[in-house]
Amino acid sequence: MNTDQDGPTFAELGLRPELLQALTTLGYEEPTPIQLEAIPLVIDGRDLLGQAATGTGKTAAFSLPVLQHLEAHRSGRAPVALVLVPTRELAVQVSEAFHRYGKDLGARVLPVYGGAPIVRQLRSLEAGVDVVVATPGRALDLLNRGSLRLDEVATVVLDEADEMLDMGFAEDLEAILDATPEQRQTVLFSATMPRRLDALARRHLRDPARITIAREQAAAGSSPRVRQTAYVVPRAAKPAALGRILDIEAPTAAIVFCRTREEVDTLTETLNGRGYRAEPLHGGMSQEQRDKVMARLRSGTADLLVATDVAARGLDIEQLTHVVNYDVPSAPESYVHRIGRVGRAGREGVAITLAEPREHRQLKTIEKVAGATISVQTVPTVADLRARRLDLTRAALRESLLGDELDRFRVVVETLADEFDLMEVALAAVKLAHEAAGGADDDEEIPQVGFRTDRDAGRGPAGPRGERPARRTPGGPTARLFVGLGREAGIRPGDLVGAITGETGLTGRDIGAIEIHQRFALVEVPEPAANEVISSLKATMIKGRKATVRRDKA
Repeated sequence: MNTDQDGPTFAELGLRPELLQALTTLGYEEPTPIQLEAIPLVIDGRDLLGQAATGTGKTAAFSLPVLQHLEAHRSGRAPVALVLVPTRELAVQVSEAFHRYGKDLGARVLPVYGGAPIVRQLRSLEAGVDVVVATPGRALDLLNRGSLRLDEVATVVLDEADEMLDMGFAEDLEAILDATPEQRQTVLFSATMPRRLDALARRHLRDPARITIAREQAAAGSSPRVRQTAYVVPRAAKPAALGRILDIEAPTAAIVFCRTREEVDTLTETLNGRGYRAEPLHGGMSQEQRDKVMARLRSGTADLLVATDVAARGLDIEQLTHVVNYDVPSAPESYVHRIGRVGRAGREGVAITLAEPREHRQLKTIEKVAGATISVQTVPTVADLRARRLDLTRAALRESLLGDELDRFRVVVETLADEFDLMEVALAAVKLAHEAAGGADDDEEIPQVGFRTDRDAGRGPAGPRGERPARRTPGGPTARLFVGLGREAGIRPGDLVGAITGETGLTGRDIGAIEIHQRFALVEVPEPAANEVISSLKATMIKGRKATVRRDKA
């Protein structure tokens, strides 16, 4: 290790020689804050409840202590550690980390997830493993088959626990934890700490140490690691606005988040039609299709990934520079997870959100939860785009002038100089270079709009703090909708009102009677807006959960 550095080293954390050697070989010199706090606690056997953003080094914070206690070249068959993660991609990444760190210990690590042949996983379990890294669904399947033995597990890790709850794995987690020894050590990491997760921690962790690591803030006077910007865009202009912004930003690689599979497919087709190299990623694709998409993105043959939240969970793309929210996320926690994918390991990143004029309050809520300022801007104009493209052309020409391979073109310039002024020759060359680089003019102006704060689409002046004045819902037919979440899920009338007004053009005054029952709720909305409300609620989360939404049959 580098003994000349000022900061703490991994050696000071008491790690065994095999692990220190692996870290040295991999080039790691100094632990991150989460590693510095968590590793000694987990090595000492404490249960741990850690809140840390994605990209802060959580994997090493739990994998190194697990390997610290692992018997070198162990021969036992049953695993001594179980790591539960939300997605297949994260299972693979965590397994690879265990392999890298525990190579000199002969650590046997098995990733277990759906979408892969179960026979191969069964054979590996039968042969014997030390650490199982699993998605909850497949882990429970193997447990019920009797193939996954948990009676020797000494440590259970829940990584990105809030994501697992959001994906509906709460019951699976409870069943798996109940099948492990009562005296096990339990380590839980999460980017956010919703109430449901805190309740799970109280049931299954024993006097846990609690640590909270915020994403590192930029030093005073410097630029933030993740530049966060929102553009106010009418819904109809979003595809064109996204293309304009991507042209201006010129990302190395970007993820564009959409709410639904249909939106992913439609937007991918639109972007490819505009000349971008976009690939879709959503839950309707097979694992083989998803693997091919990721391979194309990592190899550089694609530079845009258009994805849903569920499909993109657990992805770690090193060259990623931009995250784009095609819609304002309905849950602030989703925004936190999304922007956590850029700005890692000292790299700068950009988070962009396309917000509709009615979504001002949602954006303010996200700012409060994320603890960051989101700069609101208008969409770049045609003039802005032309200026940006000329800048790129100028930069390319300057790079060429600094090179040393221009002599073979000298005869062309000298010949033309006999007939034209040198400035005219240069202008013609720049024009050709500009057009060859895709610099053709874009004459499509995008409407410049702002947030609705003073007036709301002709509904009258706003009240205090931009709220609309009280008014009665005009008479007219109403539709009663069934929502498959009720008191059991912690649903209150305000949750339904917030979800509907946040995802549609309706206001609280447009919503009629609301009935909350044990397992479902009924809500009245104007008949003309019923279909919009149904499709919007189906595509979003209410209190972190998906709900069945339909017209009430009664």
